[in-house]
Amino acid sequence: MDGDEIKAALGKNIRNLRLFRRFTQAELAERADISIIYLSNIERGVKFPKPAILGQIAEGLDAEIYELFKMEHKPNISAKNNIKLINRISKDIQKKVVKTMEGVFNSYIK
Repeated sequence: MDGDEIKAALGKNIRNLRLFRRFTQAELAERADISIIYLSNIERGVKFPKPAILGQIAEGLDAEIYELFKMEHKPNISAKNNIKLINRISKDIQKKVVKTMEGVFNSYIK
């Protein structure tokens, strides 16, 4: 693996971990005390951060530095698909709450 591949893998890992934690780039940049542009360059594999910055990013993600280099990638969920999933979960929860409330109500009127 050459330097460019390492930068790309690191950037992808940071991005996926950020999305998994449901942080925007702005939120992570603030938590890591770096600029959004610099974070964007890291995530796109354009820049490779110094060790101190890696530590700040890891801390901002509530992760260990080694986790930023893991070659496991979580599936990317687009914002559109994420909203669809949230809506589906919300509807399922509403149905279960209504069913539970009906059961509780029926137990009181019997």
